[in-house]
Amino acid sequence: MKRIIMHIDVNNAFLSWTAVDLLNKGYKIDIRKIESVIGGDEAMRHGIVLAKSPVAKKKGVKTAETLMSARRKCRNLKVYPPDYRLYKKMSEAVFDIIRRYTPDIEIVSIDECFVDYTNVYNLYGDPIKFAYKIKDEIYRTLKFTVNVGIAENKLCAKMASDFEKPNKVHTLYPEEIEKKMYPLPISELYGIGKQSSIKLVDLGIKTIGDLAHTNVYILKKIFKNQAEILIQKAQGIDNSLVNAETEARKGLSHSTTFSYNLSDLNVIYRSLQALVENVCIALRREQKYANVVGVTIKDKNFHTYSKQRKLVNATDNTTEIFNEIKKLFHEAWDLEPIRLLGISLSHLSNNKKRQLSLFESDEIMENDSKLDKVLDKLKEQYGSDIVKKASLMDNNIFKKFD
Repeated sequence: MKRIIMHIDVNNAFLSWTAVDLLNKGYKIDIRKIESVIGGDEAMRHGIVLAKSPVAKKKGVKTAETLMSARRKCRNLKVYPPDYRLYKKMSEAVFDIIRRYTPDIEIVSIDECFVDYTNVYNLYGDPIKFAYKIKDEIYRTLKFTVNVGIAENKLCAKMASDFEKPNKVHTLYPEEIEKKMYPLPISELYGIGKQSSIKLVDLGIKTIGDLAHTNVYILKKIFKNQAEILIQKAQGIDNSLVNAETEARKGLSHSTTFSYNLSDLNVIYRSLQALVENVCIALRREQKYANVVGVTIKDKNFHTYSKQRKLVNATDNTTEIFNEIKKLFHEAWDLEPIRLLGISLSHLSNNKKRQLSLFESDEIMENDSKLDKVLDKLKEQYGSDIVKKASLMDNNIFKKFD
């Protein structure tokens, strides 16, 4: 049987969730129906639009523009602060509904997930009817809408859910790719960042269909080993599996959302370092070792990119993991300003079987691991900022910043 994959995406999540919460508290106005945005602190120079109402969108307000700019377009603009505690609660409510029907769910971000419907097809039947059932149940129960994309792989399911919004169900099966996907601008291809889009357009590749029919050798001059992958994406080819929660629970992850667009590499490194330290403390507390590390980046346009790598040796060493995370970050980052950074450690094991290279010393590695455990105790007792490892302080990571 062919795979049936769904991508479920909350429409305008932050604004919708804030609107529902306000109405539940007795607010007389549905902010989805007026000129409104969710935005950062206007007293700070980094205050930007995180989400906008359909009314504000029609007047030209864009996600990630400054609140000052948005106010010029909407004289009566209402600005509401983000409430991430509320958003987490709303997010969990959505995923709880989906879990009633299948455990095969991969949570991509706070407002979207992939579902492998293949294993429950015989239980619930026609995937389109099921998609409408889920969509309508979420609206009836939680009072906000979602889009559902249906396809044979994750890439096409994601593309389908981004078609006309809100509150829609779309399909993108192999026989529909040429008609529905090929005419779209290259910038709309899932997994293609702004910088890559610009390079492709400079080559005369303006649509997804153009890329699907491009000779790989033309792309290799610029994109090297990524050339074939780019063409496969454009052709709707994606063999990645839905990483169900049963697998995800075998790992640890941590992420942080920034209140402004982040592009300063020193600040990015410091943020990654903090994430790594926190997740490694949890790793050592569980007496586990990570075999796979991963990085997730969400840019200012809320496009998400992820990359992961299997390590040569399983480890719980903060320095080793941090160095791998930095490499992965640079492979994944498309130079777009960043809104969210996340890291993950997975395929955890109970022991480390280490193959030392010619340049490694078993004694040095053992001493570094002992140091990690001493630092864990100090941080637990006196706070996370009490002490830092010198090996994490290269590249001016801790240079003072505003």
